[in-house]
Parts: sequence; structure tokens; C-alpha cells
Amino acid sequence: MMDNHVYNLMEQLATESKSLWRIKNDYISDTDGCGECDDFWKDLAEDKEEHIEKLEEMLKEHMSN
Repeated sequence: MMDNHVYNLMEQLATESKSLWRIKNDYISDTDGCGECDDFWKDLAEDKEEHIEKLEEMLKEHMSN
């Protein structure tokens, strides 16, 4: 059985990944040429990519123990 905090990391990874997919596949293309919104979504996507990388690193560490 896995620890609850490891499960929470996995759950958050799934949530962040789904959110990143929506941003890249829907939200950015729906900005209708609004530069401010386009920049916002691109910045948020970069943040989510960093969070996903960190979550993946943490899970690898916890799963190898």
C-alpha cells in the first residue's frame, strides 16, 4: 500500500497534466488574438510544466524507496 502523501503527489500530477493539456490545446487557441491573454496562458503553461517536472522527480524519489 502506498502512503497517502505519495497518492496526493500522483493525484496532483494528474490534475496538473490535465490542466496543461487544456491550456495548450484549447485556451491558447481561444484567445482571439488578445496578446495579454495569450501571454498569460503561455506563462501559466510554463509554470505548470515546471510543477509537473518537480512532481515527477518527487514521485520517482518516493517510489524508489
